[in-house]
Formats: sequence, C-alpha cells, structure tokens
Amino acid sequence: MIDWTAGVVLTNMDARAGNGEGGSVDHSAADVVGELKVLRKGRGIFTTPLADRVGPALRTTCGILEDDDTVEMRRKLSDRLRPLVESLPDDLKIALLAAFALDDRARKPFYQERVHWAAITLDRDDRTVRRRIDEGIEQVAAMAVATGPAESGPRYPSRSWHTEELRVTLALDQPMAEAFEFRRVVADADEIAELDLALTLTLTGGSGDSVRESDLEVDVFHGGVLTSRAMESSDRVGLALRLPEPLRRGERHDIGLRFRANMRAPHYVCVPRHPCDLFDLHVRFGDRVPERIVRLDKAFQNDARDRTPRGAVLEADDAGEVHVRFRHLAPGFAYGIRWQPAGAG
Repeated sequence: MIDWTAGVVLTNMDARAGNGEGGSVDHSAADVVGELKVLRKGRGIFTTPLADRVGPALRTTCGILEDDDTVEMRRKLSDRLRPLVESLPDDLKIALLAAFALDDRARKPFYQERVHWAAITLDRDDRTVRRRIDEGIEQVAAMAVATGPAESGPRYPSRSWHTEELRVTLALDQPMAEAFEFRRVVADADEIAELDLALTLTLTGGSGDSVRESDLEVDVFHGGVLTSRAMESSDRVGLALRLPEPLRRGERHDIGLRFRANMRAPHYVCVPRHPCDLFDLHVRFGDRVPERIVRLDKAFQNDARDRTPRGAVLEADDAGEVHVRFRHLAPGFAYGIRWQPAGAG
C-alpha cells in the first residue's frame, strides 16, 4: 500500500492586466449552436487549422483572442466547453464528449467514427446518438449564453506573477511516488526574475516522524534553475527557481519540474497562497486502487487530512487512474483528491 500526499502550496498569482477584446458583441444561443455544429466536424477541437472552424460567437463565448494560436484556442475551447458538457445528463455528456473529441478515448479523425464510439458506449444506434448530440449542443449553447463570455483574465490582483495553468501527473505505482508538474506563469509586473514555490509533505498525526529538506527530490526539466531550497515550516519545503531571463509584465513562461518523495498521508492537493486560473491533475494508482477516492473542491486544508474522506466520489478508470480539473482556485483552500486505502476502515 502506498500512502502519498502533497499539499502543493503555490506562492504566485493572480491578476493579469486587462486583455479584453475592446468591446463585446452579443451573440445568441442560435449563433453558438451553428458554430458548434461546424466545430464537431472532422477532428473536432483537434482540427487543423482550428481558426477556420471557430466563428465570432465561439470566440466571444470562450474568450479567444485574435492573436491566440491553435494550441491556445484549443485549450480555451476545452476549458469552456468541458464543464458545460459534464453538467449534462450522462447520455448527452458522453455524446458531446465524443462529438467534439473532448474524450481521449473518442479522439478519432472523423465525426462519424466518434458518433459510432458513443453509440457503442451508450448501447444505442448511431441515429439516436446524433439526436443526443443535437440536443446536447442546444443545451450547452443556452448555458454558455446565459452564463456570459468566458473571463479573459483572473479574478484577483497580483503585484508580481500568477499561474495561468498548473498541470500535474502523479504516479503512485512507482517504487517512489513521482509527480511531473508543468506550469505556465504570467508576469503581473516588470523584472520578474525568480519564482517562489513550495511543497508540503503532510505528516500523519501521532506518527512521530519529521520532514527533512532532503526527503523531497526535485529536478528541473525546463524553464529555469533551482537556486535554493529550505524548510519553511516543519513539513513545507520552499523552493526558489531563477528564470532564464526576467519577465516583463504580461509575458508568459513555461516550467517543467519533477518531484519524488516517500509520502505519508493519502491525499494530493493544491493549496495556493493566491488564486490559480487552472489546476489539472492526473493520478495513477495502477493496480492498487483505493477503496474510496473523493474530490476535494475548495475544501478547508484540514479536510484533506480527515481519515473519512468527504466529497464527490471518483471512480478510477481501467488503467487505475483518476483525472480532476479545477478553475479559479481561491487562496487558502485545498483542491485535489483524498483517498481511503484498502483496509483503513
């Protein structure tokens, strides 16, 4: 049994200078419906060039800017559409995840192939799935218009820098738990030369253990040089990452890190000191899937240590993996997963 935890405490973020599109245009649900029906053709959101498939209604709805490249457009489409699709009933959700190639398992080159995949998954015929897709598109378009355009920037002010997205892949089926962290930061001031990061190795109550700085292995894969690491508290390791060159206000920068440690408690959460735009987490348990896995969404930090996990129950897939995503993380709250190991009671 592997007991693993990390409270990832981010010292960053958040308010980007306004980068709006200079005046908004109202679009109807019918406009969005029409453009979604165009987007679902071919490879869906993986069509190249994508810009030819995304009209003004979807650009406004998803916060897509004129200078966004294909990768950024695809990210914004996915981040806007996926939460709306996942709020639908299961049959409509599966149909739309397939239609737009939002589900990795349905990432097929032709729309008809994705329709057929959804038909097999739902045990329905292709014609029924097409009707479900049309129905789901109507509902997604209505919700998108009702909730308004996607925010073009983060919600909270920052005097230095913020994380635009944090993507973590955590493998618990290795001899030592291992996490890859890919982070995109945005400078909110000029001359940002160093990032202040931290990772907490939570101790279990009454264990008598202590955390040492050497308990955490850190490798920088790209984006800077690790210049210092030190204990900030009894269980939190602080890290300083010097950037290749100082960032000017509004500039983005990507970094890639790997963390390895023998963790002591069954949770992995991000607890930002300041807001974070997006936190995307994949956790691989392999063939040792816990009895119970729950999603922690804006939970109190102590809730991550609760022996009886509370929250939306997650099901691992056939590879023993779970995937969760959070947007606009509020400072001081925990986001991630908590699990109950087999036999923990």
